[in-house]
Amino acid sequence: MKQLLVDTMLFSATPRQLNESSENGGKLIVTGVLQRAEAKNQNGRVYPKKILMREVANYKKVQIKENRALGELDHPDSSVINLRNVCHNVLDVHWDGDDVVGKVEILPTPSGNILKNLLGAGIRLGISSRGLGSVKEINETTVEVQDDFELIGWDFVSNPSTHGAFMYPAGAGQVVGEGLIKEGVSLNTITKVDPKLQRINENITKIICEIGDVCECLF
Repeated sequence: MKQLLVDTMLFSATPRQLNESSENGGKLIVTGVLQRAEAKNQNGRVYPKKILMREVANYKKVQIKENRALGELDHPDSSVINLRNVCHNVLDVHWDGDDVVGKVEILPTPSGNILKNLLGAGIRLGISSRGLGSVKEINETTVEVQDDFELIGWDFVSNPSTHGAFMYPAGAGQVVGEGLIKEGVSLNTITKVDPKLQRINENITKIICEIGDVCECLF
C-alpha cells in the first residue's frame, strides 16, 4: 500500500546567489541538492536510483515543462500541493552522480517572501521531497522504497538535518501498509524506541495545543 514518503536534505543559498537575484529581473533563483539515491539515510531508508531516475524524468517532463513544479513552505500531511502555501517553483533538475540537483525560483508569494528573508538572513533550511509509495524492510536497520513510488515534489522545511523521519515497517520482508511516513525522528520513531517518551510527547503536544495554534511536537 502506498504511503506519503518524506525525505529531507540540507539546503542553503550562497550570498552570491542572493545578490544575483537582481540580474534575473528581480527573481531569486537558487540551486542545490534536492535528493540523493542509493544512500541509506539516518533512519535506514534507501531510494533506488532507477526508481528515482524514472520519477525525476517524469517530473521534469510534466511539472517542470508545464511550469507548475510548485512546492510549499513546510510539509503538509497531504499529497496535494496547497496553492495558498506555495513558496517556490522548480525550474530544472539534473543528476550529479547519485544527487538530484535542482534550480529553484523563490516566488513573490507570502510564503515565498518568508523563505526569501530566511535565506537572506543566512538561515540554513531543509529541502524535502514528498511522494507516494511503499517501502520494504531489507533488514532490521534498512528499508527500501519500492517501484510504486510517485514523486510529488519538493518543499522547504525548517528541519536542518540530513534526513527526517519515517514509519518503521511492520515486519521483516513485508511491505508497509497505508499511512504517513516522515524522515528523521518522529512520534513513530519515539514509539519504537520508548513508549514512555511517546506519552511525554503526547502530553507536551496537548499543552502546546491549549496555549497556541501549533498542534504538533516533534523531538
